Amino acid sequence: MSSSGNVAAAQASSGSWSAFLKSIASFNGDLSSLTAPPFILSSQSLTEFSSYWATHPPVFIAPAAESDSAKRAIRSEQFGNEKKPLNPFLGELFLGTWADDAGDTTLISEQVNHHPPATAYCIRNDKTGVQLEGLSAQKATFKSTIIVKQIGHAVLTIPVPSGGKKEQERYLITLPSLHIEGLIFGTPFVELDGSSFISSSSGYTAKIDYAGKGWLSGKKNSVTAILYPTGKEKEVLFNVTGQWTKEFEIYEGPAKKNSSSTLVATYDAIGTAQTDLKIAEVNQQYPLESRRAWAKVAEAIQAGDMDAVSVEKGKIEQAQRDLRNKEKLEDRSWDRRYFSAATGEDEILKKLGPAAGVALNGDQDKTGGLWRFDPVKAANASAETLSIEKVHEIEKNILGQ
Repeated sequence: MSSSGNVAAAQASSGSWSAFLKSIASFNGDLSSLTAPPFILSSQSLTEFSSYWATHPPVFIAPAAESDSAKRAIRSEQFGNEKKPLNPFLGELFLGTWADDAGDTTLISEQVNHHPPATAYCIRNDKTGVQLEGLSAQKATFKSTIIVKQIGHAVLTIPVPSGGKKEQERYLITLPSLHIEGLIFGTPFVELDGSSFISSSSGYTAKIDYAGKGWLSGKKNSVTAILYPTGKEKEVLFNVTGQWTKEFEIYEGPAKKNSSSTLVATYDAIGTAQTDLKIAEVNQQYPLESRRAWAKVAEAIQAGDMDAVSVEKGKIEQAQRDLRNKEKLEDRSWDRRYFSAATGEDEILKKLGPAAGVALNGDQDKTGGLWRFDPVKAANASAETLSIEKVHEIEKNILGQ
């Protein structure tokens, strides 16, 4: 491309970005319902975000080997993306496995609701039985920056020894909010903010506070946390301080007493090796798996062909609208492949919800139900074999391809 062509492309990109900022600044309501221009789209779908829970499987399963129930309650999280992810369609899947010294840790993620959009996920380690099951949705608004409120929760189950047998210790985990910085300069990045909680069936609660760099001081991705007996926030047993993307330190007791003598451990997020998530080759995936379903859209994004992005993305969206209309006429609903809507009172939310600030039915109105992993459905899905004709039928009727 000539130098004049590069200048023209840069000017067009700058103009498109300015127009996008103006559109969200004047938009009232949830930004997730606003169609994003192709140039800001990531080739990654939101169904993949649940994989960030277990990029370090040895850390994920470590609590199962810890005899101290208070120390088992110390966890870390990390995730983030700099472009708008693709909005998943109802029934979209993302499946994979981490294989390392921790054993096989499997991920099943499924878009279980569309209005409102919600993703359910289950991560399980085969060696220890440690399992994390969650539900997430987002509500985005614009107030000088994009603010994303994460709706939902996760439940971590850890089998722990007790009197010669193993009991199930459970942790209810809430999700922090986040905001998008760098919009004015066209270089957006994610920062977590606000607080999240982890309450355990062993009688402990952790409060985690996130903060960003700020205009004048502070560091990006800062985190502080305290662990205390549930209901006794002033009786701090451990505290954490640092940056969740780089390094943080764990001290015994409250922060005002932090010293080398109270330092329990230092966690190096950068130096801790991640395990790659293995997923099936695209042509071997189930037709509704994310990488296969969005393959043509992703290729167009990577190629910078925004017209092709709009066309291919539009095919899937139109097929989904047609399918929803057909279901409505036939008085039926989409059958989820791995998850089922929970009925009745949820015992985990009832027991651990108050300490974590989660209402018993708090997520259901905003996520289209309280969705839980269904082992029977999972077994049926694993045993299913699709003919070529069935694959083509799914691709045509559900994806418009």
